[in-house]
Amino acid sequence: MTKDDGAMTGEMDLKRLLAEMSPQLCGLDWGYATAPAVPFGVMPFATVAEDEGMTLIAPMADLAKAGLAAQGPFARITLTIHSALQAVGLTAAVAGALAAEGISANVVAGFYHDHIFLPASDAHRAMAALRRLTDA
Repeated sequence: MTKDDGAMTGEMDLKRLLAEMSPQLCGLDWGYATAPAVPFGVMPFATVAEDEGMTLIAPMADLAKAGLAAQGPFARITLTIHSALQAVGLTAAVAGALAAEGISANVVAGFYHDHIFLPASDAHRAMAALRRLTDA
């Protein structure tokens, strides 16, 4: 990581990103749903404003309590390295490793980390694939 005007910026070197991404499994109960707004009692991990409506990524139980039909359950794997938003190749490498195992992946990039949502039933196979990618 480098300093830029006093703020920390993320890692941009792909080899270092892969070697130090340290994937962490962060739950197996995430769901995707749509709603016109975030319902009371739902604490979404992420929202995406689309022309068709707002997508919510939140715990399945919260979505169900709000009466929302959700797709899931999904696991969330967080790559704990602080990746730069301008880094090239990390998403492709991760998606490629998971695709080689027949695992679908939906990547959500935050300011500090990348988060991968995938079928909960594939979580442990995905973690193994990502660890192999880290060791490569």
